[in-house]
Amino acid sequence: MRRLPLTVFGLVEQSSLEDTGALNIAQGSDSAGLTDVAVSLTYTLWRNPGDRSDPANLADLDDETRAALDREPPYPRPQWLVDRVQQLRYPQLWEAVRTTWTRDPGQDDDPAQVLTEHLEDVLTNRYAEERGAELIGQHTTVEVDDATVDAVEINTHPLLYAVGARVAADTVVTAVLPRSELPCVDVAFATRRAPGADG
Repeated sequence: MRRLPLTVFGLVEQSSLEDTGALNIAQGSDSAGLTDVAVSLTYTLWRNPGDRSDPANLADLDDETRAALDREPPYPRPQWLVDRVQQLRYPQLWEAVRTTWTRDPGQDDDPAQVLTEHLEDVLTNRYAEERGAELIGQHTTVEVDDATVDAVEINTHPLLYAVGARVAADTVVTAVLPRSELPCVDVAFATRRAPGADG
């Protein structure tokens, strides 16, 4: 991450969200080096952050998935894997925030296009049966590091809400969130700190 040419953004810190620490990094390159980088963050959602034992916090899992999570393997697991399996019992906002950097800014990194691509990725990987809805972008504003900036939102999909903004000449940040979970989420961006980082 330190070698990547971008600042990574996430959602503002809030008690209902836990940064899983899992980063999905996609990048392209040519003979001159990196051409583009996209870093996506996944969050665990706590619907009742004041009481993490509240069953309302549990994900809606089918019996097969729940049984697989409960099954103890016949071999020891490292603590990080035990923790990751435990996370899967709770709703995951998969690749909820993405920071996209482009070496040569131009038409391909228009915030509306970058936002649409992020939304379509989430649809393909998590809501494939819900593809085909009309995706219409409109102008709005969003908070980024406590400043209000121009943004674009897609508020026409029945299950997902998406918003994104340019945060530097070469960088766009986007969020794609389940509409059903929006009451639990403050949709504002901030420079990401590593989970557990001080200061």
